[in-house]
Amino acid sequence: MKRIVIFASGSGTNAENLIKYFHNNDIGSVIQVLTNNPHAKVLDRCKNLKVSALSFNRIAFSQSNDVLNILKASKPDLIVLAGFLWKFPEFILHEFPNKVINIHPALLPKYGGKGMYGDFVHESVVANNETETGISIHYVNEHYDEGAIIFQAKCEVTTSDSAETVASKIHELEMAHFPKVVEELLKSQ
Repeated sequence: MKRIVIFASGSGTNAENLIKYFHNNDIGSVIQVLTNNPHAKVLDRCKNLKVSALSFNRIAFSQSNDVLNILKASKPDLIVLAGFLWKFPEFILHEFPNKVINIHPALLPKYGGKGMYGDFVHESVVANNETETGISIHYVNEHYDEGAIIFQAKCEVTTSDSAETVASKIHELEMAHFPKVVEELLKSQ
């Protein structure tokens, strides 16, 4: 049974979707959720789903080995960033080569990089009159949103779409594709 650790910063809809998808799955399960936000709604979701969840601060994450030691003890086969907003430290990436992935709410390389997350992405897509957008699932490296792309799914953007309607379309793509891509990666290990 493969072990998944999720990092999230906010409401945790992607984390919840992954937890439920892998709940009775023979391939793997979500064993832990870690967050940099002690008030994140993902903590409530994990409590309701009976999944271990911990919050940490920036020092524990990037200036000490605290989070690294938690990960080493958890022995994850895959670390999944699901709405996690901090840049992943290189020393953690080196301990888990090709085992850290992220989902981004745009078709990378467009609308990626520092500060490009959530509504900022959708507002930019609409402001630039894009005709399509989508999701990108990619490996995490030392730069924001620059790791090798694993999977992309697209959706149309119409002239009547707002940032909110684009966000809704992206959410549907995330719910439909993210768990399946994670499952395929676990199968290929």
